Amino acid sequence: MSTKSNQQDSLRSRAETQLDLDAPVLPALLRPADELLHELQVHQIELEIQNEELRHAQAAMEESRDRFVDLYDFAPIGYLTLTANALISEINLTGAAMLGEERKKLIHRRFARFVATEDSERWHRNFLRVALHGDNQGCEVTLQRGDGTCIAARLECLRLVKKGGEPVVRIALSDISARKQAEEEQRIAAIAFESQQGMIVTDPHGVIVRVNQAFTRLTGYSAQEALGQTPALLSSGRQNRTFYQGMWAALKERKYWQGQIWNRRKNGKIYAEWLTITAVGAPDGCVTHYVGTFSDITQNQEAEAEIHRLAYYDPLTQLPNRRLLQDRLGQALAATTRNGHCGAILFLDMDNFKTLNDTRGHDIGDLLLVEVARRLHACVRGGDTVARLGGDEFVILLEDLNGNIEEAAAQAKLAGDKVQEAIARPYLLKDCEYHCTTSTGISLFHNNNVTVEELLKHADLAMYQSKNAGRNTLRFFDPAMQTALEERSALEADLRQALRHQQLRLYYQPQMESTRGIIGAEALLRWEHPERGLVAPGDFIPLAEETGLILSIGHWVLETACAQLKAWEDNPHTRELRLAVNVSARQFHQPDFAAQVKQVLAQSGANPTRLKIELTESLVLDNVSDTITRMQALKAIGVGFSMDDFGTGYSSLSYLTRLPLDQLKIDQSFIRDIGADPNGAAIVQTIIIMGKTLGLNVIAEGVETETQRDFLEQNGCHAFQGFLFSRPVPLAEFEQFLNSNRV
Repeated sequence: MSTKSNQQDSLRSRAETQLDLDAPVLPALLRPADELLHELQVHQIELEIQNEELRHAQAAMEESRDRFVDLYDFAPIGYLTLTANALISEINLTGAAMLGEERKKLIHRRFARFVATEDSERWHRNFLRVALHGDNQGCEVTLQRGDGTCIAARLECLRLVKKGGEPVVRIALSDISARKQAEEEQRIAAIAFESQQGMIVTDPHGVIVRVNQAFTRLTGYSAQEALGQTPALLSSGRQNRTFYQGMWAALKERKYWQGQIWNRRKNGKIYAEWLTITAVGAPDGCVTHYVGTFSDITQNQEAEAEIHRLAYYDPLTQLPNRRLLQDRLGQALAATTRNGHCGAILFLDMDNFKTLNDTRGHDIGDLLLVEVARRLHACVRGGDTVARLGGDEFVILLEDLNGNIEEAAAQAKLAGDKVQEAIARPYLLKDCEYHCTTSTGISLFHNNNVTVEELLKHADLAMYQSKNAGRNTLRFFDPAMQTALEERSALEADLRQALRHQQLRLYYQPQMESTRGIIGAEALLRWEHPERGLVAPGDFIPLAEETGLILSIGHWVLETACAQLKAWEDNPHTRELRLAVNVSARQFHQPDFAAQVKQVLAQSGANPTRLKIELTESLVLDNVSDTITRMQALKAIGVGFSMDDFGTGYSSLSYLTRLPLDQLKIDQSFIRDIGADPNGAAIVQTIIIMGKTLGLNVIAEGVETETQRDFLEQNGCHAFQGFLFSRPVPLAEFEQFLNSNRV
């Protein structure tokens, strides 16, 4: 401030000095002009002063702005702004450094790409809650930086709406890696200490300072009773002074001792334990603590009983296993020959258990299996057997039924109905309610020449009949099943010849877009049998899956589709079409599936970007990580992916956000309900919003009416497939459709 005042005084002094020097030489007649000149000079000086003040003000503003930019860019917290589509629109230098990328490269990038796969669902759920509802939310996620390293981060999210603009989400980003690492180390240390082995910690003088819960369980002494004592509390008297002298000598020399020792529990019982003692040293080499770990190695009749239990009983449910069941079945078959009674086995398979297990976790699945086992055991008589064969399969052996086969069948059905009713009751597992049903097959035996293996096979076949009948039902094995098996075998034999005799065809169903017209087609498999006629896909595709023929058939479909794409390249009206191909689970999970697709594309010369592979949700759930690996290998060369029948399974963000998808296909069952069921319409709207949020295209299948199409258009879905436009047709008819529907 003093410098500025000095400059102003200097300018005034110079002006006054100049006026004094000029005064004596001016004539008196020019006095008015002199005064005018004086005023002009004073005015000029004042303007210079004002300009100087303005320059100082501008400099101060620039300095203030620079300080703000520095505070924003170099703050210890990362700041970024996301658009409604979750794209980065602004980020400070600290945030860019935390993401490991240059700031200019981050603009318009999807922030979700930096969120580790295991936290994708949490992030998307948090973002949608903030973006759609305006809730201020915080969450902790793992971020994968540009160089592949990971950091733990805390995200505080705030929704803002600028005047006249779209809402944005502001995020404050903090690196909490150090805290997470400290917490993890503490957690690991706590878990390690509370292991199944007994642990005891003493000071350098052998005074106990800490024990774990396993110590209390193995010795009978509580922590309060042990603290302040020495390990002599457990002494059995079986080791002499020389033994302990050797132990301490080893600890002094090697800081470590291990061996067998006999100790005494609080109740007086002597037991053998395997003990390991480690000396804990300070940086200066002095011993600060001794840590001992031990386990009971006493050999007794309980150990022998455990060996028997492991050999003949299921470790999860404690029910007899397959080995013990077969033994009891053999005895039951022999008994019916002697006493003339009937017997029956009920083969139970839990409906949709695999889906529950995969989506809710194996811990919930195991709890459900244990509860099912308990209910089954409560349904049978004391002399009957309930066994678990493995997975979600159970068998009930009923003995001493009525000697009349019809009466015995009635008794078996009554028992089966009782079982199904018990299984169908709700389950409360970890404070959540679950529902479960079973498909049951029943096979009777009565003084007939049948083996244990055949009896189990018959019941298994009956169970599959129950599955085919819609699940949650009972079916008996009878000769009609054998007839069905023979018909199935004949169909299988014909199917094996279908490829060789060129009976398979690809039909094409157009995929339409509101403004562009035909954008592609879905290739659908058909079997034109010379005697059976056109065999429905539902009659032969499941058979192809079961027999493994789907592998060669699926490869043929890929070859035919790619050859057609190549043929379309020569026509300007078809070269931009995309062709969708369905892939079976068995085909997709081949180790070399990606290599097969690449080879077919290379041999045909087709453009990979014109090929789209449709996957079902059940296929993805079989092995999500394996699915992602295969998809990424094909995405790298341009192949697209669509999630078929979306919404019919457990449509969870936990896998949806991890998969490199291009498109969601809304299942036709939801489209069919538009206009009739508000819930179906709401599901369609949700899927469209979800797809847009995740940056995916959305197409609806099964569109049959103008009302359905109009609803989809109004809600942002502009791609369609269904009878409203065309049924699946042979190639020639499809190309005629193309010619008549050019935009």
